[in-house]
Amino acid sequence: MKETFRSGFVTLIGRPNVGKSTLMNHLIGQKIAITSEKPQTTRNRIQTVYTDERGQIVFLDTPGIHRARNKLDTYMVNVAEHTLREVDVICWLVEPTTYIGANEQHILQQLRDVKTPVVLVINKIDTIEKEELIRLITTYKDLLPFADIVPVSALRKKNTDELLRVLFQYLPEGPQYFDEDTVTDQPMRQIAAELIREKALRNLEDEIPHGIAVTIEKMKERPNGMYDIEATIICEKDSHKGIIIGRGGSMLKKIGSQARREIEGLMDARVNLQIWVKVRREWRDNELYLKNYGYRSDGE
Repeated sequence: MKETFRSGFVTLIGRPNVGKSTLMNHLIGQKIAITSEKPQTTRNRIQTVYTDERGQIVFLDTPGIHRARNKLDTYMVNVAEHTLREVDVICWLVEPTTYIGANEQHILQQLRDVKTPVVLVINKIDTIEKEELIRLITTYKDLLPFADIVPVSALRKKNTDELLRVLFQYLPEGPQYFDEDTVTDQPMRQIAAELIREKALRNLEDEIPHGIAVTIEKMKERPNGMYDIEATIICEKDSHKGIIIGRGGSMLKKIGSQARREIEGLMDARVNLQIWVKVRREWRDNELYLKNYGYRSDGE
């Protein structure tokens, strides 16, 4: 007897830097969402697809929920919270600590108002002992009537198969929304821009990355299959522009070289990548700039 094909939408929520993008990339088996140790790496909702014989899960990786300090922050929080009422299952990722901070309290308040099944995912369990994990589960299980609690290590790929099993259990019987080869609905231009931003996040000083955006001005294929890509890194200060470019252009070359290699791997083609740097003061509080760079301040 053929098993029921289950399908639906699962959102990954949590405070910044809990490992949502790392977990999603591992679950779908391909790097789509960028990652870094700096908080608020993810800015837009990223949709990816996992398909096997059991069914199809459409994952929504969302920005970390945090206190907004500017219009970009407000956009990011709206994106994350808006998905709570659009999905079949909510995955709430938390770090392995019994301390329930202000961000977690805020998320808890949001989750108490939804009827969607909530699966608590305790990430980074490779950093704690088993006794501590038991205390963690005890602390959290009384906060909300969770559909399930699943400890994982996204980085070490530990217990993620169990998480998939649990998610399929709570998905309804449904259609296959995407063909089985689809892993994301993100256009390649968007993925390329995000990969460039990731390399900037990983290479630049702490105060600079939050103030940058990346736009793709041109992506064109040559007759020989090579791609020409022209990109712009937007920053907020002239001093930041100098740091991004580096002495003799060294930092910009480093960012470009690392990004080009990953873009080539995803596109399976050679890439000629050129990057410029522009200053747009206080663009994170300018609605026109936000829209131009792909961020809608109304959360749409």
